[in-house]
Amino acid sequence: MENKKYKSGFISIIGRPNVGKSTFLNRVIGQKIAIMSDKPQTTRNKVQGVLTTDDAQMVFIDTPGIHKPKHKLGDFMMKTAINTLREVDLVLFMINAEEGFGGGDEFIIDKLKDIKTPIFLVINKIDRIHPDKLMELIVQYKEFLDFAEIVPISALEGNNVDRLLEQIQKILPEGPQYYPADQVTDHPERFIVSELIREKVLHLTREEVPHSIAVVIDKISKRDGKDMIDVMATIVVERDSQKGIVIGKQGALLKEVGKRSRQDIEHLLGSKVFLELWVKVQKDWRNKAANLRDFGFKEDEY
Repeated sequence: MENKKYKSGFISIIGRPNVGKSTFLNRVIGQKIAIMSDKPQTTRNKVQGVLTTDDAQMVFIDTPGIHKPKHKLGDFMMKTAINTLREVDLVLFMINAEEGFGGGDEFIIDKLKDIKTPIFLVINKIDRIHPDKLMELIVQYKEFLDFAEIVPISALEGNNVDRLLEQIQKILPEGPQYYPADQVTDHPERFIVSELIREKVLHLTREEVPHSIAVVIDKISKRDGKDMIDVMATIVVERDSQKGIVIGKQGALLKEVGKRSRQDIEHLLGSKVFLELWVKVQKDWRNKAANLRDFGFKEDEY
């Protein structure tokens, strides 16, 4: 064991919206740190998930899905995704086997051609297609880029994920353990709590409320002498009509958001939680730099 070289490195997961990047990250890390939704553009910030084994540490960065920006928030998400490619030891270019090749892929491949970082093609959702289609996809994508590896997986079912991790470990350089062995993310708890609440709003409102939702954690504090944590959060929307949808008839929807969020937050914090939610309208916040900063998008440029 002494002679075995310890390996470590940073791995960026990139791909069109809704290819399963967050599902993969949660599967690998073994607990929920990335928001999961069947809606595109759910991940807004880089989310770092840390997997530590006896002989390696892999730090995964889940980027916002590549898409054509429509507002300042979109520009910020786009820059975030592209910039990570230059900072890492390996890029996982993830595609959705069910959807196949799309215009967004062409855009991503164009960006990947400019980087020297090794690239794996990860074909996700293979449980939903016929094996013949898988071979067609491999042939098609190989024409565009010289991938270091091509690994088909099902992040949801867990198929072939271990093999992908083995291939990642092989290619990573020798290096130190960057994070303590029991740390699974570098994000503060406030960020994860806000993401858990936002996920529930997205799930419960479906198509009625687009991605004009931000969640601000106003307070997290432990009650004196009690196994209870108080969490106060504000759900920010852009229009009065959206506020009505999020609150729901006689407050029913907001109550359900609170109930589901509380269960996840209790699991995360390992304590009983009293959760209080408010809904506030901040018109057109996605186009205002000051609002973006307030809601946690703290880059130099948006």
